[in-house]
Amino acid sequence: MDADAYLDRFHAEKRVDADLPYLAYLQMQHMLHVPFENLDVINQVPITLNREKFFDKIVNHYRGGFCYELNGLFIWLLQQLGYQAHLISGTVHQKNGIWALANSHAAILVELDQSYLVDVGFGDSVRHPLPITGKSINDVSGKYRVIYNEQNELGPYLLQKNREGLWTNLYCFDIEENKLIDFTSMCNYNQTSPDSPFTQNLITTIATENGRITLSDNILTTTKGSFKSRKEANNKEDILEKFFNISLNTDAK
Repeated sequence: MDADAYLDRFHAEKRVDADLPYLAYLQMQHMLHVPFENLDVINQVPITLNREKFFDKIVNHYRGGFCYELNGLFIWLLQQLGYQAHLISGTVHQKNGIWALANSHAAILVELDQSYLVDVGFGDSVRHPLPITGKSINDVSGKYRVIYNEQNELGPYLLQKNREGLWTNLYCFDIEENKLIDFTSMCNYNQTSPDSPFTQNLITTIATENGRITLSDNILTTTKGSFKSRKEANNKEDILEKFFNISLNTDAK
């Protein structure tokens, strides 16, 4: 695998210092150019936890992926660039108020002057490294924070988003190190189980400078600040190529 080719994939320059500003820059660039998508799941293309395959898919074929692929490859790049980072597992808080499969989300913890949550594989979420100290960060899509609650059995750290003045849970996590292989059963579940949210509907989403573009089944949603517009997507292949730079008809770009 080639770190320079990966940086070129999401239009990022290589710098010497593995510091917080560069980390923030890398995370932002990645989310602006590499989509979160479950096309392989919907098309029943098996996803195995292999970084070489992630690299081929994301870098050589200009695709995206879901959390295991995106964070699983991004952490390799961070380590190559000199960051002290490891994978962590999280449990997603679903819109119905129920926690999803325990420890089924893969994210990244980076150690600098303090610990930072970094996640390029959670769709519409914070685009900047987030300290796990409770400090809130304003982002294009809202205000975020990580708080500590030792009484939460699924994970003492809670990623939260402020919605209309109320803090709501996105997912909880622990800071213990996980290896990519530790997510094998969860990855298999999320790409095969009828109870997995990824097997139900096509989802492709990518950040923009002032919002986000999302294709959910046949609906294309464009968000700019607080304004949202929706329209029916009549030709998904054209939409994928125009807005997400994804072509399913060619081997590579």
